[in-house]
Amino acid sequence: MIVNKRIGLIILLRESAGVLLLLGAWDLVVVILYQLFHQEWMEIPSLPVSLIGSALALFMGVRNNSAYARWWEGRTLWGAVTNNSRSFGRQVVSILGGRPDLVRAMAAYPHALRTALGEVDGSADVRRLLSPEMAEKIEGWTNQPNGILVQLGIGVTGEATRLKIDGALHGQIDRILSDLANAQGGLERICRTPLPIQYSMLPRALANLFCIVLPLSTVQTLGWVTPLGSSLVGLLFIVLDKAGDDLQEPFRNSPHALPMASMAHTIERDLLQSIGEQPGPPVQVKKGIQP
Repeated sequence: MIVNKRIGLIILLRESAGVLLLLGAWDLVVVILYQLFHQEWMEIPSLPVSLIGSALALFMGVRNNSAYARWWEGRTLWGAVTNNSRSFGRQVVSILGGRPDLVRAMAAYPHALRTALGEVDGSADVRRLLSPEMAEKIEGWTNQPNGILVQLGIGVTGEATRLKIDGALHGQIDRILSDLANAQGGLERICRTPLPIQYSMLPRALANLFCIVLPLSTVQTLGWVTPLGSSLVGLLFIVLDKAGDDLQEPFRNSPHALPMASMAHTIERDLLQSIGEQPGPPVQVKKGIQP
């Protein structure tokens, strides 16, 4: 996730530079054909193109709102994972008297979750934190985050039985695991259910078509200035489309995705400190991007 505004602006400009050059080249071709070779077929009325642009802007606004809703829901669910993971560590220490293996397994859970959701492999962090016994038990699970939750539930139940913990207290810890499972289900739903193709592909196709037609309707008015005016307007639509595309996949390995690695390491650091272990250094922001 981009956290430095200045560097973020540079990234956005770099990502848009190629499109801007392509639009400028097409606009230049149009204005040369019209001004020097008098291609009258290019005299398209501006009113229809203006109406199309207004409709396209509204359509993109709806799509981008839907894409941002997916991104923000993903961040909200990761917040639930963070809060419940900390609560689990606190309950294990205060109610069960401390079980470092269970707390470390919970610290491994967000790393397993980000691995299952995203395109970055965090399995090394999972192996580093899980006990050999628990790592062996979840080996081969197609859904390793769920496997860790299952083993945590078994471990909590066994410890509560051994210590003769009251059922109500045991239920508090079990509800935390259920809340984690619910948050994981929501994250998996976002990951495995893309936006409908009408929202994901149609805006880009329409924006590209609009950028092709736009200079044909402005060249009569702007003349040689067409590459400047038409390119900037076309770039606006292309950038709007790209913003929606970046946000609709919040777990993609890109500068615009959620900082799952940073959140997972934050959870790990808090949990390890609760059992008196020294955590590793926090994840550093690199070139204005929080991983």
